[in-house]
Amino acid sequence: MKYIKTISLAVLFLGVSQMNAQKKATDTQKKETAKQKQVDNPTKCSNIKDGTFLRVNYPKNLWYMTVKDNVQTEYYNDGKDHIKSSIVFVDDCNYKLIVLEKTEEANLIKIGDVFSNKVVATQDNYIKIQSKIDNDQFDLVLIKAKTK
Repeated sequence: MKYIKTISLAVLFLGVSQMNAQKKATDTQKKETAKQKQVDNPTKCSNIKDGTFLRVNYPKNLWYMTVKDNVQTEYYNDGKDHIKSSIVFVDDCNYKLIVLEKTEEANLIKIGDVFSNKVVATQDNYIKIQSKIDNDQFDLVLIKAKTK
């Protein structure tokens, strides 16, 4: 009988300690969620108008982009190839890209192609863009490289 009481007491303490551990984990998750920065409100669409941009999880030698004086140039293949487009802003957050030149013949993008882009969200130096051409749509997350 003494063993049953001891085991019951041990199980009770184990259950209480497990509940405390779960509560601490939940509290930690809540604090971490609260620390995560919210998206900019309003969206800072002007961030796309000038600078050097990288794609999230892409090394710079694979792809990067510059925007200056309403010209967007995307570099890839270690900067050996590029696609240059003219930027026409429809409003602060919407713009069209008109492809002016490209260096790689095998690339499916053609001179004269028009992309409709929209800045849908920003957060610090991150920019989420929705891009459409014909019936295709895709989302890009870019990070604006810091200037020295």
